[in-house]
Amino acid sequence: MLFLVAASTLAALAYAQYAGQGYLYLCFTIVSNGLLLMGFRKKAMFFDAFIGVFLWLGFWAKLSIRTAFANGLYHEPTGAFDGSGAALDHALLVSCCGMLGLILASLLRERFFCYPEQPADLRETGLYWFYQRKRRIVLSGFFLLVVVVALSNAFFGFYQRGTITATVLPYRLNGVYAWLVQFGLASGSALIIRFEIELARSLTWVAVLTPLVEGFFSNVSLLSRGMVLNFSALIYGTGKVLSRGKKKLKPAMVAVTAGLFVVMFSASVLAVNFMRTPEFQNLPRSWRGGPEEVDWNVAGENLKGATAPLFIDRWVGIEGVLAVSSYPKLGPELWHEAWAERYSEHATSYYDMNLIESPYARLDKNKHHYVSMPGVIAFFYYPGSYVVLFGCLFALGLFAALLEAISFWLGGANLVLCSLMAQVIAYRYTSFGYVPAQSYLLFGSLILNLVMIYCANLLLMRVKARASQT
Repeated sequence: MLFLVAASTLAALAYAQYAGQGYLYLCFTIVSNGLLLMGFRKKAMFFDAFIGVFLWLGFWAKLSIRTAFANGLYHEPTGAFDGSGAALDHALLVSCCGMLGLILASLLRERFFCYPEQPADLRETGLYWFYQRKRRIVLSGFFLLVVVVALSNAFFGFYQRGTITATVLPYRLNGVYAWLVQFGLASGSALIIRFEIELARSLTWVAVLTPLVEGFFSNVSLLSRGMVLNFSALIYGTGKVLSRGKKKLKPAMVAVTAGLFVVMFSASVLAVNFMRTPEFQNLPRSWRGGPEEVDWNVAGENLKGATAPLFIDRWVGIEGVLAVSSYPKLGPELWHEAWAERYSEHATSYYDMNLIESPYARLDKNKHHYVSMPGVIAFFYYPGSYVVLFGCLFALGLFAALLEAISFWLGGANLVLCSLMAQVIAYRYTSFGYVPAQSYLLFGSLILNLVMIYCANLLLMRVKARASQT
């Protein structure tokens, strides 16, 4: 009820200031909030929840706040968008078309696959058997791996966002670091959380601290301010397991966990923003993680400027649709050129160079690698066709559901792991548009991640069977 009151109030304020046709804004409000609420229905998958939240933040919340309180001005560039009511109406129609494709895909998927009402019993699985027997060794080894990977990545710069790779490893081993800090180590956290719940029949402090510690170290070493993403996915999956198992949470544990997360997330954001400031990056360093001298006044101002837009403006969404829907050269040729984009650390994105006036175009490409992304709805409107947009978003919704179902089957029916995988897929969708043809690398890594867990479980099942025979 509180959410509905807040959303209705914001919608009323934005409606009063909206420059286009008011009924289109109301339709946009209904579709956006409908997609959000559908993600939390009884038969929803985790992908439904995350894509609903990400698109709601990037589209409806951002447009409504910017319309009601900022005269329709946006923090990110919007290309040829002229601010007119007609251009706004066009963008909202495009947005609704894409969201309706996702809604239809979710409704169709519901007829073929839903999660079981009761969480799976893991006591007969090989991974749980091994964890139960070697719990201290597993936990010690995992936390040691987290620290070693994070410190080595911070020191040598194997894979960090927004920077040029500082150290290139042989045999493409930089990709191993990219996998670990993005979701590989978080997958380990998902397994530990689920095993802890199975072991104690409730939530333990180990299950709480594991994703916090891993998320903090991995994201700081990655120079990412997205600690909230993996942690929220792990916590949401944990809540699903506990609720389906009819297990209650202690209020004190919930309060302490929330407090710890706020502190560690804030610390990670401030640390990453500081490490991204030009004052920090242009200094000589005795090691890759820290400067020898800092102008604290200048660095502090840049830090404040980088932190403030994160809460609403960091979510990819409406700006991309405004830019693309207003672009005068939409068509098959533009779409073909966008799909042909190839990765280069020393160049910004096709979207930056062709559809918007990007602030990244002026950066030194030998030091920085920043890109803007239009998002999945804007990208699939490059042909200028509502039919293509609706069909592609419908297909992508079904594809995401298939990947999440595979996560359930290969991951040992671990809902915490399923939630993490769904969040990774949903975030990739919302941040789509840069080197789109290479998306198979991320999705392939997800599948390989799950296959590794599946094979490890089979191997340990055999070890368990031999141990029981002796």
